[in-house]
Amino acid sequence: MTTKKRYLRVANALFVILMLVQLLPNRISGDAHTAYLIGFAAVLEIIVLAVSTVSKTESGLNLFLDIIAFLYAFLIFWTLAAVKFNILSESLFPPMGKVIWQLIDDAGKILVNIRSSLGIIIEGYLLAVIAAIPLGLFLGNSARAGGAASYISKFLGFIPPIVYIPYGIALLPTFRSVSVFVIFLATFWPVFASTMSGVLNVEQKTIDSAKVLNVSKPTMLFSVILPAALPQIFIGCNQGLGISFILLTSAEMIGASSGLGYYVKQYSDFGDYTRAIGGILIIGAVVVAISFLFNKLQNYLLRWRK
Repeated sequence: MTTKKRYLRVANALFVILMLVQLLPNRISGDAHTAYLIGFAAVLEIIVLAVSTVSKTESGLNLFLDIIAFLYAFLIFWTLAAVKFNILSESLFPPMGKVIWQLIDDAGKILVNIRSSLGIIIEGYLLAVIAAIPLGLFLGNSARAGGAASYISKFLGFIPPIVYIPYGIALLPTFRSVSVFVIFLATFWPVFASTMSGVLNVEQKTIDSAKVLNVSKPTMLFSVILPAALPQIFIGCNQGLGISFILLTSAEMIGASSGLGYYVKQYSDFGDYTRAIGGILIIGAVVVAISFLFNKLQNYLLRWRK
């Protein structure tokens, strides 16, 4: 790639504009903590330059720089509307520099809440996947049982798992166990339904080819049908992961004493929207990071499709 394609991009121009915007006078009464926003943008631009230098594919670099460009554009808009022109309410839309400062100040507390939320997600999600995939394989491998089970899974899967929270609170000893139970239900049905769908839709010629080799039933199920059904299974896993984060955050805002949802709810109740917005941004960052890692795992396990 040429120097222009690496270093003279829209993202780089937006970074310069963001820095120039900071020279405009502030029209808010409180401290905007501009230095923290400048520092954050500077660190981000250093990362951009480093990635631009080492990147080998133009398509990958384009995607990365497009994401950064949107982030810079968002920071420019927020700064102009909330700080420089005071169009947005200062209490509801605090300066982004102040949000960054507060996140740094609350870093220890935020890490504790991230660990709490991720612990519940991982436990409930893994239990659901471990239970749903084998069950979906065995039932989906039988056309008769799979047909009946698919209708049952549709019926139960359409019931929002959050409605089980009152029963979970009455039956289970702790709110954490209730949350794990809800995440389990949120993940189990999409993964179970997708597994059965994947098994039922495996091409008959794939199965016939394996039968010619006279493979055993376990080999047929786990070495032939399961790999062929994996693309469909991952669709359910992705759905379960997204729903799990939404439900966990909602549950934590209802009755938890820790977690990212609890962090946002606690401070929004006291009108501390600096921390509330910071918590929302952290939730988004955590979800994006988990989705990125999950997609990497998916691409690795489905590398044979290439």
